[in-house]
Amino acid sequence: MRAGALLGVDVGTASSKAVLARPDGTVLAVAETPHELSLPRPGWAEHDAERVWWADLVGLCRTLGADALAEVEGVCVSGVGPCALPCDADGRPLRPAILYGIDTRATAQIAALERELGAEAILARCGSRLSSQAVGPKLRWLAEREPEVWRRTARLHMPSSFAVQRLTGEYVLDHHSASQCDPLYDIEASDWAHDWAATVAPNLPLPRLAWPAEVAGEVTAAAASETGLRAGTPVAVGTIDAWAEAFSVGVRRPGDLMLMYGSTMFFVQVLAAPRRDPSLWTTAGVEPHSRCLAGGMATAGSLTAWLRELVGEPSWETLLAEAEATPPGADGLLVLPHFAGERTPILDPDARGTVAGLTLRHGRPQLARAAYEGIAYGVRHNLETLAAAGGGERRIVAVGGGTRAPLWPQIVSDVAQTVQQLPEQTVGAAYGDALLAAIATGLAEPADDWTRITGELRPDAAVAERYDELYTAYRDLYAAAAPVNHRLAAMQTRGEANRDG
Repeated sequence: MRAGALLGVDVGTASSKAVLARPDGTVLAVAETPHELSLPRPGWAEHDAERVWWADLVGLCRTLGADALAEVEGVCVSGVGPCALPCDADGRPLRPAILYGIDTRATAQIAALERELGAEAILARCGSRLSSQAVGPKLRWLAEREPEVWRRTARLHMPSSFAVQRLTGEYVLDHHSASQCDPLYDIEASDWAHDWAATVAPNLPLPRLAWPAEVAGEVTAAAASETGLRAGTPVAVGTIDAWAEAFSVGVRRPGDLMLMYGSTMFFVQVLAAPRRDPSLWTTAGVEPHSRCLAGGMATAGSLTAWLRELVGEPSWETLLAEAEATPPGADGLLVLPHFAGERTPILDPDARGTVAGLTLRHGRPQLARAAYEGIAYGVRHNLETLAAAGGGERRIVAVGGGTRAPLWPQIVSDVAQTVQQLPEQTVGAAYGDALLAAIATGLAEPADDWTRITGELRPDAAVAERYDELYTAYRDLYAAAAPVNHRLAAMQTRGEANRDG
């Protein structure tokens, strides 16, 4: 008699993680592997699905080992998204996957689709305005820019659905992921918008839809041979990583809000009823017929990692200590963290990073502090937008790798003057995947919650006035710098095009 274990796997922007857990939430094992984020041109962000999505899953299974896998009674995979991976009829990738909102290549297609379908009509039917987050414009880009790839495209995949097809042979996507395929999904009907899909992505067979905790199929003999999982093991449908992570920490009731500290920042707030806001995304949730308001910043941990590499500091501990020793306000430095454009609430793919206030007396400690504070100003802007959109009472749960060191989330609490709850288990989206697998297989009830809140971060009222002043300057700086940054973004694009000949 097996004791029973659930396997959750999450494919992140820079690494993938696997979690093995008991049906009561006890973590048995964790494994992680880094991988490459490809940035082949300005505004492009890609993953090689074979070398990253599938190879990571296989490698993590092998790392866990045959004895651990022998106990697995259910599997669920999540990953970055929304993405656009075109595959042929056999599920073979035809090019690298085009990633979520950090990939801003389809700006012309966004404008064209808004003219064709109507920006307000898209917002009303799909729940969101078109932005760099939307899949539909990226599919139109493929059809226009890579017609040979498009001609052969017979499947649209994200990491979860790609894993499901490789493990089970099924072509299925969860409702949440589909709801970010704007303008291909009707948020009220909980179904594909078939007429618009035929316009935006003609002749593309769309996957059947299911909810993340439904069983998609069973591990085939071929997949069992490759991964070490037992043939016949049930595989849940899965979803996008931010929603799996929100589920992992009990963000499931109206008003609950997850604040995820990772390579990017992400916000998921559960709604009592669907709402629309042109600066945010309204999506399907994880649980059947639930709805969420969501937002995301294009850079967060990726910005501090860039800074660390730029200044040649090999130790995170040193950089954090220097930033912590610098007074709030970073001695008058201000950073716009738009180093990969920006998603919500400004929805500006041509926004660019800006450092204002530099003098010869500023150094690495002030730059590090200003980077964390710049991200925090972006968080405050998103939280204010969520509140104005009618998200309701907020209980904020902080998650992600950025919570391991208290400085960054404490700066966010101070800037936004808000309380953040800290869960005991911070494994991340893969832990939520394990819970989804437990529910899908009947080893847990749909209402079961593995979360335990063990701490909280409270804002320091003494710095509120200083941060209020700097936040106002942050908003003013974006407005003032945007025209110049947009011209520079255009120059960068032209320069890349010239290099391509």
